[in-house]
Amino acid sequence: MKDFFHILRRFIPPYKKYLILNVVFNILSAILNLFSFVLIIPILNILFKISDRVYAFTPWQMQPDSWEWWKSLPELLKDNFFWYVSSLIESRGASFTLIVLGLFLVVMTFFKVAAMYLSFFTMIPIRTGVVRDIRNRIMQKITTLPLSFFSEERKGDIIARVSGDVNEIETSIMSSLDMLFKNPILIGIYLVGMFLISWRLTLFVFILLPLAGYIMGKVGKTLKRKSLVGQEQWGYLMSQVEETLSGLRIIKAFNAEKKIRKRFRESAETFRKTTSKIYMRQQLAHPMSEFLGTLTIAIVLWYGGSLILGAGGTIDAPTFIYYLVIFYSLINPAKDLSRASYAIQKGLASMERIDKVLLAETNIKDPDRPQKIALEKQIVYDNVWFKYNGDWVLKGICLVIPKGQTIALVGQSGSGKSTLVDLLPRFYDVNEGSISIDGTDIRNATLYDLRGLMGNVNQEAILFNDTFFNNITFGVDNAARQEVEEAARIANAHDFIIASEKGYDTNIGDRGGKLSGGQRQRISIARAILKNPPILILDEATSALDAESERLVQQALENLMRNRTTIIIAHRLSTIRGAGEICVMHEGQIVERGKHEELLLLDGYYRKLCDMQSF
Repeated sequence: MKDFFHILRRFIPPYKKYLILNVVFNILSAILNLFSFVLIIPILNILFKISDRVYAFTPWQMQPDSWEWWKSLPELLKDNFFWYVSSLIESRGASFTLIVLGLFLVVMTFFKVAAMYLSFFTMIPIRTGVVRDIRNRIMQKITTLPLSFFSEERKGDIIARVSGDVNEIETSIMSSLDMLFKNPILIGIYLVGMFLISWRLTLFVFILLPLAGYIMGKVGKTLKRKSLVGQEQWGYLMSQVEETLSGLRIIKAFNAEKKIRKRFRESAETFRKTTSKIYMRQQLAHPMSEFLGTLTIAIVLWYGGSLILGAGGTIDAPTFIYYLVIFYSLINPAKDLSRASYAIQKGLASMERIDKVLLAETNIKDPDRPQKIALEKQIVYDNVWFKYNGDWVLKGICLVIPKGQTIALVGQSGSGKSTLVDLLPRFYDVNEGSISIDGTDIRNATLYDLRGLMGNVNQEAILFNDTFFNNITFGVDNAARQEVEEAARIANAHDFIIASEKGYDTNIGDRGGKLSGGQRQRISIARAILKNPPILILDEATSALDAESERLVQQALENLMRNRTTIIIAHRLSTIRGAGEICVMHEGQIVERGKHEELLLLDGYYRKLCDMQSF
């Protein structure tokens, strides 16, 4: 349970007041329940005329500083209460006394259930609030983690953690909170009452209940191990679903439907077997607790009967029945507690998976004392070295990009072009060397300020399932409709937007699925135009377009690039003839640089790339 209390320390503090109220109402409910049970003794005495004992009123001698007074208080309360009941029987009759006791029982029960309801009521904000906070923390963490984290994790598995694992915490840990805060209080108060009635009988409870709890705990640990495996398999299933949806076109093109279905069926069967074992252990909780409870009651009956029947019995029959009622009331909280421990073990396995995201290290952070950053002169790559895990991807890159100039990066796939560009907005951090803007190392500025200087247009336009307007204004607050339309006109997107059903308020579908490739790119360009960044990063936005779309997009890009510092990752060399400088990359190094005509004269790597594209 140490892991469970650690979770509570992490997530419960904002809800302390609800927790305190919950504990107060649970204590009140347990005490009222205990006092309502005590009416069993006089009712049995009246109905069955078991006891002929005559009670006398004992004056209340207030000596709270004396230990003897506190020690005699329970007996004093009992004698005076029974004296009152006896007096009532003598003066008004047994039937009237039963009515009074019954009414008293109803009133006590009303207050008891009211306190019980209020304890449930105060637990609801804790349950719903903690689950909401976990979801919010996961989303916050996902947006702050570096890209390197997601290159090592399956997207489907992360989705499974946000959905399935959080739901498991809600149904397992959060639903068990009430039982965990209520049942120990009930058990504790009932044990105190039982101890006051007969300490000998209660010793049996102290011996037997921990033994039963130990047995349940051993089974619970096994359940947690199985639950962790099950959640990992669920994440793998979700990953397969995500991959199938993303690659459905390729799956159909290669007639791979049977292969995909077979792989999914095998994974689903493995998950079914694991969950079956988990459910078998879960269902073991109730029968085991039922058996252990019955065994404990049988032992208590035997020992309690011996105390009554033995010479000089220390407890009478009505009191023993009252004791049994309390003890039986204690069994249900104990069983609920054991069921809660089972559920918590399963929830802890889910929390362990969620913590792989929440506790993942974010190595790209804002500095403690950030510096202001702005582009007035130049961007400098100074002896930059970088690697992901193994070999160096970039080796000693030195590059100066003056403000307003267009730099093109060309080279074969895997030469390091995209990595070189990804280092500028700090999607990754350099291993050696530095990147600076006007002399300020980019690691000394906040990520928000640094990335605020840049706009991106990628080879694959990243759009969202939202309207044209919201996609263009993505990342720009309080943009006016006139500014959005002007950006769309510059990007050659205005005409097809107003021709749609609702104009700028038309939803474009998942990832812009309702649009053509050229239209998606022009929306992406309009988004960059509206942001109006001083630095523009283009990952060849026209490489996958037809001739007509390429012409419109290229024209939009030229409008966007005007008077901006631009870095282009070029795949089609025909689009970069006018670049201020072309850098040819090969195996992580800049091997040639210059203008188009200058590089052709060198008759080196660039010339070979041009000849290959011409061919």
